[in-house]
Amino acid sequence: MSPRKIITLSEPILKPRCLLGEGPLWDAQTDTLHFIDILEKRVFHWQPSSKTYTMDQLDQSIGCLALCQSGGLACATASGFAMIQPGSNGRPALHHFCKPLEGDPERARVQRFNDGACDAKGRFFAGTLESADPPYNGQLWCYDPLLDEAKLVDDDIRESNGLGWSADNKTLFHTDSFKRAIFAYDYDLETGSVSNKRLHIDTSFIARERYALPDGLCLDSEGGIWSASWAGSRVTRFAPDGSEDIVISIPSAWNVTACCFGGPNLDQLYITTGSPFALGGDPRANLDPPVLMAQFPNSGNIFVADLAGEFREGVSRYPFAR
Repeated sequence: MSPRKIITLSEPILKPRCLLGEGPLWDAQTDTLHFIDILEKRVFHWQPSSKTYTMDQLDQSIGCLALCQSGGLACATASGFAMIQPGSNGRPALHHFCKPLEGDPERARVQRFNDGACDAKGRFFAGTLESADPPYNGQLWCYDPLLDEAKLVDDDIRESNGLGWSADNKTLFHTDSFKRAIFAYDYDLETGSVSNKRLHIDTSFIARERYALPDGLCLDSEGGIWSASWAGSRVTRFAPDGSEDIVISIPSAWNVTACCFGGPNLDQLYITTGSPFALGGDPRANLDPPVLMAQFPNSGNIFVADLAGEFREGVSRYPFAR
């Protein structure tokens, strides 16, 4: 079935030339879009009103961001969960409060945390990527700030990626990129536990044209899931029944990595992208990064889709309970 609507974005709103742009997060209190460059270990803070941004250089890669209830930012780093706070020199630095993998040094050496988000109680969920040598599955972890502990949620994962919750908080949606799938779990908000894992959306049809893998996601108030496509040059809105509804095509960017809603009415979809140089080219098409960069010159830049009138509104990310 064809999508109901296709929206094409030609030009980026910001050109930071990220190697691996990711983790967009809208802060309504300051009208700021935060996003990261995983491989360059950078956090950007962009204000649409002034069209200016600042950038923080960190000493470790981070995979995602979360606003804190008390202000500031938390994140999932390569090794665990941390706050971004001033260091001894006054510059932003990572202050870890939990490293779930430190009990297994070999796993910690070869794996890193990737995407994540907080639930309505302020628990921080984040997942890891599988490794080849030695072989470890990816995992999904949850850090509960009230208990000050992390628990393993799911270890049957290849590449943990975008996640979010239904409006009633009874369903957790989670992307496993290498399985080309978005899974659903029954979710107990009071305990933070999951059950009844099942396939919700099979995204493999997108890969018929390209190598495309599902990456980051966000949800709207009607239950739609907006899923970015790595090596797919698009974001797809899936209706609550899992059908393809809207496609946002970005023909000048190869790796579309993540998206979030922002703006005063939460009807602007901000989209991050990554360079073909981030993780290699397209193995199926045997295209090298320089070839892809020439064909997709805005890879690594930031785009926005004006979705006013398309549905009621987007959904903000829940803050971390600190």
